[in-house]
Amino acid sequence: MQLPDKEKLKLYAQLVRLDRPIGIYLLMWPTLWALAIAAEGGPDPWVLFVFVCGVVLMRSAGCAINDYADRDIDKHVSRTRDRPLTSGKISSKEALMVFVVLALLAFALVLTLNPYTIYLSFGGVILAATYPFMKRFHYLPQVHLGAAFGWAVPMAYAAQTGAVDRITWLLYTATLLWTVAYDTMYAMADREDDLKIGAKSTAILFGEADKLIIGFLQFLFVLTLWLIGLELEFSTFYFAALIVAAVLLAYEQAMIFYRIPEFCFQAFLHNHWVGAVVFAGIIGHYYLSPI
Repeated sequence: MQLPDKEKLKLYAQLVRLDRPIGIYLLMWPTLWALAIAAEGGPDPWVLFVFVCGVVLMRSAGCAINDYADRDIDKHVSRTRDRPLTSGKISSKEALMVFVVLALLAFALVLTLNPYTIYLSFGGVILAATYPFMKRFHYLPQVHLGAAFGWAVPMAYAAQTGAVDRITWLLYTATLLWTVAYDTMYAMADREDDLKIGAKSTAILFGEADKLIIGFLQFLFVLTLWLIGLELEFSTFYFAALIVAAVLLAYEQAMIFYRIPEFCFQAFLHNHWVGAVVFAGIIGHYYLSPI
């Protein structure tokens, strides 16, 4: 079997967006929130290692299957027409191969964890593999993505504690709300192209109410995190972080106010900082709050 050369490896890296790690960050933050809360600040080192590697592998696999699903759509979107698969630099078969290899590597890591986590992992793979095709069938692919990204939360809980509880599903809900909000911003950047080619998204579904609905989703996201903090009796440090996160989300509303595609995309990218601030609040509660 001939190994791919350096140029081919570079194309594979572009296929899985290693040069654009924002997706890794946005998937990583809820995973770290869940691990930190489930372990009360100190997750098992191996569990942490498995999930950090798993996030990178599954986000990369998701990009590969996404480009395979959109290979005939991306050529009509200005932002995506030069991707390796769409431009013909790699084949559809190669993209599928990359997806399978990365998914199998992630599954091999999961096999080192407890049976409950292994069982949950099948749901994660199904969500990740089916999401890219949803824009052809309904206007809520962003909800499907939120379900896929959020699935790391019950998996992390199961890996750390062997069970899931009410807090698990509240955190899953928060992740789902946040993902739909920021991915709708992403879809706003592509709305005109999507309308031309018949692709569906929440940005199209929401229409003129897009900013209002995104703001409502952001409010529910912060509210859900606030309820988690109240139930777990978190310290002021955590709630202060949520206030900062709310300010960052309000800034994103200003960024998308005129629906300028470039600014909508920047607002999407900005959510990395929201995730980081929430994580800082969780870690601050466990390590920096007075006893």
